[in-house]
Amino acid sequence: MNGTLAVFDLILEFLRPTLAALAGVVTLVLAVDWLVRTRRLNPFGPIARFFRGTVDPILVPIERRVVRAGGLPSSAPWWALAVVVIGGIVLLEVLTYIRGMAGELAGALGVYGVARVLIRWTFLLLEIALIVRVVASWINLSRYSGWVRWAFGLTEWMIRPIRRFIPPVAMFDLSPLIAWVLLAYILEPLVERLLSLLIRGG
Repeated sequence: MNGTLAVFDLILEFLRPTLAALAGVVTLVLAVDWLVRTRRLNPFGPIARFFRGTVDPILVPIERRVVRAGGLPSSAPWWALAVVVIGGIVLLEVLTYIRGMAGELAGALGVYGVARVLIRWTFLLLEIALIVRVVASWINLSRYSGWVRWAFGLTEWMIRPIRRFIPPVAMFDLSPLIAWVLLAYILEPLVERLLSLLIRGG
């Protein structure tokens, strides 16, 4: 397990400067593409032709989404930059979190320690799924999208009964927040307490 943790540490140590350098290069490329799109650079020059032939085709999916949302095609490079930066941050955070979980598991002693870690991971996954649901509703992402379908599948069993008692009011749906509070402050401590009593009693 210590070898695995060392590998994670090496990967993170390599990725941080690499992603920062990549973000710098992408920023430069997309800034030039924006200059070409807004005709601040000669649209008939070699730079403009190069970018229209190589960079613009890569940005087509983002451009379509921007236009569908009512934005300008010329803003697609900045949205692409946001995707790259946020994607890099999320990747680093996920790897850092996985490394922390591996370290936590390595430090767990006995059946109770391992079971407690697994329970914590399970509840954390459910809490993350609730956050993903909320973000998806903010950006009008369909629940059937491959990006968020898993989150709805993991949490619908909690949300549906809560909505029977507290239906959405106008644009506000409090059920994910209530489910998150129930998970974090009631169910998880209760399950951990029951596990402790069960193992120590056994």
